[in-house]
Amino acid sequence: MNLNQKPMENPTQPLTAYMLKYGGLLGGISIIFALMLFSLDMHYGQEDAVNYVNYAISISVIVLGIHTFRKDNDGYLGLGETIKLGLGISLVSAIIAVVYTALLMYVLEPGYMAKVMDFAKEKMIDDNPEMSQEELQMTLDMMEKFQGIGLIAGFILIFSLFFGFLTSLVTGLILKRARPE
Repeated sequence: MNLNQKPMENPTQPLTAYMLKYGGLLGGISIIFALMLFSLDMHYGQEDAVNYVNYAISISVIVLGIHTFRKDNDGYLGLGETIKLGLGISLVSAIIAVVYTALLMYVLEPGYMAKVMDFAKEKMIDDNPEMSQEELQMTLDMMEKFQGIGLIAGFILIFSLFFGFLTSLVTGLILKRARPE
């Protein structure tokens, strides 16, 4: 230990606190954005711009959480800590997203999935005018099987964790800094 260096007064903060804080922040911002889309009646179809904004919000909050953890821990950060943080933040925000999605589907707009199906049907017809009626019906039947909140929740959780893993891996490779031995 360097004599000029004071002993660390605040040893490594628990990762859970950062996961909950930044996961809650990401979930809250995402719900505000989703409610904005809902109020503008833009929540049925996923436009590319909407997806890009969602990705930017997620990346920003995950990176902010990881950066804050590093700063609060004397500038040290391991790759494993980074991945745990990213996955934890993503999991907390995904749970919040699942709750919001259930509220949207069953409370705010009970006919939501029927409208999503109508929107998807119109989009398929516009994008693939040569699609036969049988192919269209087969596709719609398949989509209908994935409308339950259980499957939707599973997709939200899996996608969020995958996205959080990738974001935290890249961030960790950039920001990692081992403690001196």
